[in-house]
Amino acid sequence: MRGVVYDGKRIDVVDDLAVRDPGPGEVQVAIAAAGLCHSDLSVVDGTIPFPVPVVLGHEGAGVVEAVGVGVTHVAPGDHVALSTLANCGTCAECDRGRPTMCRKAIGRPGQPFTRAGRPVYQFASNSAFAERTVVRAVQAVRVPEDIPLPSAALIGCGVLTGVGAVLNRARVDRGDSVLVIGTGGIGLNVLQGARIAGALRIVAVDANPAKEAVARQFGATDFLTSAEGVRDLLPTGVDHAFECVGRVELIRQAIDLLDRHGQAILLGVPPAAAEASFLVSSMYLDKSILGCRYGSSRPQHDIALYADLYRRGRLLLDELVTRTYPVEDFEKAAADAEAGRVARGVLTF
Repeated sequence: MRGVVYDGKRIDVVDDLAVRDPGPGEVQVAIAAAGLCHSDLSVVDGTIPFPVPVVLGHEGAGVVEAVGVGVTHVAPGDHVALSTLANCGTCAECDRGRPTMCRKAIGRPGQPFTRAGRPVYQFASNSAFAERTVVRAVQAVRVPEDIPLPSAALIGCGVLTGVGAVLNRARVDRGDSVLVIGTGGIGLNVLQGARIAGALRIVAVDANPAKEAVARQFGATDFLTSAEGVRDLLPTGVDHAFECVGRVELIRQAIDLLDRHGQAILLGVPPAAAEASFLVSSMYLDKSILGCRYGSSRPQHDIALYADLYRRGRLLLDELVTRTYPVEDFEKAAADAEAGRVARGVLTF
């Protein structure tokens, strides 16, 4: 079968991948569409360390082909969106409703794939850049069949992370002010999360002025090409500042622009050893700096919620799919993503 494999030196679209059958508590999914996220490219440039060879992709949707023993919530033929959380469901963190903190869902790459008889790693417990993948049952969430699969695919990372950061981690409230630095795939979902939450002022910042129209479409009330102008709009600062790029100087800007009791939420991914600085004295007015993994999501709950919001016209998905590419055009899709020419490119099989 076809798939996108990174061997530590180059990326290839190969046609000789194999994936094992699902075991107990697992699901095999035929991937129909998969979004290309910067996290996939971050594996290639070393920002996210990961063992190789690896099948990339982690934002996918498709149709269930087979289920393992004990799986009852999905069946062959069901449409599903996939999450990256292979959480155990039985530890203290899972029991508290915090599956993103499950230790079995962090840093334990499996090898369900083989190529020429040699094992190949699975990225983010998912590997959606393959015609078929095998995931833990908890990662497969049924979605209504009237949701186009290229749109449903984007729920599994960009929406869960961006909207989830607003609703679950920051808990933005009605009337709050929100700053979003970076309006790529994650930033756009933060914008619409803030809109859904009822934020009154939503300021988008992106160096590319061509992104203003789409930023406003997703919920921005104001658009700036530099964070330097935020104080002109909101002289006392903002209640919530989301950094969605992964640059330490932008993290500093997000912190410096907080109002009293404000919070900076870090969503962008800088290099693993990156360090950021801030004025300690600026934090004593009840300000906070929050890390956020995967939107602090509960995928079985949240994916169903976001699918319903989409069907009610409150959550934008189709508008995120800037362009679809056959998997053979991965190189073009990656170039467009790196250059910022697409909000989200989607690979199709």
